[in-house]
Amino acid sequence: MARSLTQDTVQGPPQVPPEDGWGDGGSGGGGGDAEERGSTRRRLIAGLVVLLVSTTILFGAFTTALVMRRSVGTDWLPVPKPRILLANTVVLLLSSAALHGARRALHAHARTAFNFWWTGGTLLGMLFLAGQCAAWKQLQAAGVYMGKNPSNAFFYTMTVAHALHLCGGLTALLYVEIHALRLRLGPVKRTAVDLSAILWHFLDATWLYLMLVFYVWA
Repeated sequence: MARSLTQDTVQGPPQVPPEDGWGDGGSGGGGGDAEERGSTRRRLIAGLVVLLVSTTILFGAFTTALVMRRSVGTDWLPVPKPRILLANTVVLLLSSAALHGARRALHAHARTAFNFWWTGGTLLGMLFLAGQCAAWKQLQAAGVYMGKNPSNAFFYTMTVAHALHLCGGLTALLYVEIHALRLRLGPVKRTAVDLSAILWHFLDATWLYLMLVFYVWA
């Protein structure tokens, strides 16, 4: 009995289960852990900034090349735009709105609501990619091939580049999704939530920019 009391005094009371079922995501509660989390967060933010800047430069270069090629040639024909592109745009906007709702639920410690909104946003992202594949197939069925006209080449190049970036963003969303369902959404993983959502919103804005390019400038 005395030994049991001594152990309780040294080890302290039993640990309380994670509040609201979030889990700690492998993080501890010491000061060293907090400092490490801060360092990890800064590295992740820096990596995201580099990615956003490089992506902006890439699509800016595409746009510059498009404008220059259109101005020097007489063989430029506008690309016919399938109506599904407008539907895809709505789907992508709804996906971003769902992720925004998920972040609000996260800050309110509403785990069930977070899982609902984050899963919805992820599924809508997948639906957008499926819609893009359908748009490319419709263009090919109409005889709109990449090598047939310079405007076609730019359309396919820019939309495929955006889709590849979106696949990377979707991977980040699925990473958060898996950890949330496993109740391992601790402080480190919550940084992933914020950065994944920011990346997705950026890709959403990039798509709106591409739609402006295709419907106005091209």
